[in-house]
Order: sequence, then C-alpha cells, then structure tokens
Amino acid sequence: MKPAIFLDRDGTIIKDKGNIGSADKVEFYSYTFDCLRRLEKNYLLFIITNQPGISQGVLRKEQVENVHYYIKLVLKQNKINIQEIYYCPHHKNDNCKCRKPNTYFINKAKKNYPIDLKYSFVIGDHLSDVELAINSKAKGIYLLTGHGNKHLVDIPKEVRENITICRNLKSATDLILKTLYTVGER
Repeated sequence: MKPAIFLDRDGTIIKDKGNIGSADKVEFYSYTFDCLRRLEKNYLLFIITNQPGISQGVLRKEQVENVHYYIKLVLKQNKINIQEIYYCPHHKNDNCKCRKPNTYFINKAKKNYPIDLKYSFVIGDHLSDVELAINSKAKGIYLLTGHGNKHLVDIPKEVRENITICRNLKSATDLILKTLYTVGER
C-alpha cells in the first residue's frame, strides 16, 4: 500500500485560464515540476479535474484529452509520472456520480492501485476538492492559487476545521514532506 496525492488541475498545477482547449494555453506554475518530483518519491500522483466546459459545449472531449496528453507528456519529460488523469465532463447540475466532491475517481484509483487513503491527500483550489478529501477520508489541502483566494470565504466552518489551507502547491508540498519526515507518519 502506498499513499497518493490527488491533484486538481487548473489553479493547482497549471494556471487557471478558464476552459483550456489547446496545449498552447497550458502554463505550469514555476514550482510545479519541483513539487511533483519531491512528492512522487513517497506518493502516487493522480489528477482529478472537473471539466464542465464539455457538457456546456464550450470544449470537446477530444480537446480536453489532448490537453491531458500534453500535460502528461511535459510532466514525463520532467521525470514525473502521473498515474492517471481523471476528468468529469458534466455540469454540476447534471448530478453525475463522477464530479468532485463525489469519490468516484478516488474509488476507481483504489481499485487499480494499492492506495492507502489514510495517508493520502487531495489538493486543490475549490471547495469541491477539500470536500472530496473529507468524503474519501483523505487529508484535504485547500490552495489560495487559482480560484482559492476568491472562494476562501465560501468554505463552511465545519469543512475549514478538517482541512489545511496553503498559499500554493509549493507550501503544500513543504508541509506534506515536513510532516512525513518529522513526525514519521509512515
């Protein structure tokens, strides 16, 4: 069993530019590669992203998949292995089973990989990311990048008490690895 890091895409590992339909719109944060390399030493890495632009007709499924292919390629070129990129194409009003904060994709990952959720993290810049962490019994880290700072006030008190808030992926990575090495959690 190995713990995992479930990362949101936009506003977490790449800059949030709305509905990204082509690889030339992908812009990684300056610290993304270093953070993911450091995390990968102790965690399996996954990306889980809601992409409602597909159901809204703003994006085609093929565009999103091409962007994900590009992201995985660039990460691989930087010696980072993302196990899977999972995406929900639905709008929140569709009430589907795969949209965050539903645990559909984490359950799918658990079926295919030996994941220890007790020591796993979900990291993202939306309430749905940290609610996914709570729903799956992982640890939640809410980032202030992307939409995070704007929506911080929308996080209910009972959720806020069960998550950690970090400035960005770099500070989240530092916190995770400090906890891992100083506390000897595993």
